[in-house]
Amino acid sequence: MSETKNNSKPLIIALLAILVVIVVVYAIYAYANKTNQPGQLDEFATCLKDKGAVFYGAFWCSHCQDEKRLFGNSEKLLPYVECSTPDGQSQTKVCVDNNITAYPTWAFADGTRQTGALSLQQLADQAGCQIPQQ
Repeated sequence: MSETKNNSKPLIIALLAILVVIVVVYAIYAYANKTNQPGQLDEFATCLKDKGAVFYGAFWCSHCQDEKRLFGNSEKLLPYVECSTPDGQSQTKVCVDNNITAYPTWAFADGTRQTGALSLQQLADQAGCQIPQQ
């Protein structure tokens, strides 16, 4: 009887391992599928870029993350410039050269800058872009 219990243990472990692999593969597929979908604000994000707006931020900046979240799947089209070095301790040369001292900073084609998270309407007004009806 104890031999039967010992023989079933590897089978249970193998089934659990297969289940974990299936869940991981599904999660990766679902994430990849979601991020490849067009976003509701694709045209707006593209307009910001086309109008010369630049979004300077840092990966560790919570306000920058909030700003990106406003755009949902359209975030990938933002004219974003990462200012932090990977260790989070220094600033990249492009941001030093552009005198970026706070995050987020939006720079616009007319030379104006605004720091802090901006609403979609503020960005639209400043850049001259239309927010699509949602």
